[in-house]
Amino acid sequence: MSLQETVLMQLRDLILSGEFAPGQRLAEQQLAERLGASRTPVRAALVTLEQEGLVEANDTGKYLVRQFTAREVTDAIAVRGHLEGMAARLVAEHGVSRQLHGDLQACLDEGDRLLADSPLTIESYAAYAAMNDRFHALILDACGNRALQRAVALNDKLPFAPASAMLPMQGTVALDRDWMLYAHRQHHMLFDALRRGEGARAQALGVEHTEVAQMNMRLALERRAESERFMPGMRLVVG
Repeated sequence: MSLQETVLMQLRDLILSGEFAPGQRLAEQQLAERLGASRTPVRAALVTLEQEGLVEANDTGKYLVRQFTAREVTDAIAVRGHLEGMAARLVAEHGVSRQLHGDLQACLDEGDRLLADSPLTIESYAAYAAMNDRFHALILDACGNRALQRAVALNDKLPFAPASAMLPMQGTVALDRDWMLYAHRQHHMLFDALRRGEGARAQALGVEHTEVAQMNMRLALERRAESERFMPGMRLVVG
């Protein structure tokens, strides 16, 4: 796990929790001071957040918080679930290679180790996010369908659609850890379906897996409602 991954997770969390208003400029130096990091990992994190659709660059190259609605987020998550479900089915049908088997098992082992921490530290949280990205990328890369891979890449440009952007945000650590344990258990079940060649089961698990992300969004909306503040650019009434 790198400092850049930790900074990325922190900035993503701040945006979701409503710390920045829609259209607000994100100054590298101020963010670096707030997060206790140098400008280099902050700059790299902002580039990634732009790719994820959470921030956008203006004509002068400055990064601004992008405005988006709760409906945009939930729709993007739902689409990702169906795309990843299809990728999982293809991998199960094609068969899991020895290399893929080892790589996925390594991800599962690392996730087990990281989630053994209670409560989770910010470092273990960020490391889990990086592992989660690897796990999902391995399955997508192995599916062999380039059109599907391009569709996922396009969908990932929407807010909170990428795999680790959908993890529970920091704030209620005990609850977040419970949900992450549940999500990682799904990783284990998905791996089992893949190696057994159970395509339909793998596809269903891929779709179901995104329910953690949908729950994350519902909790985020509830947290914002309780504090009588709005999420950045979001409406509490989802329509």
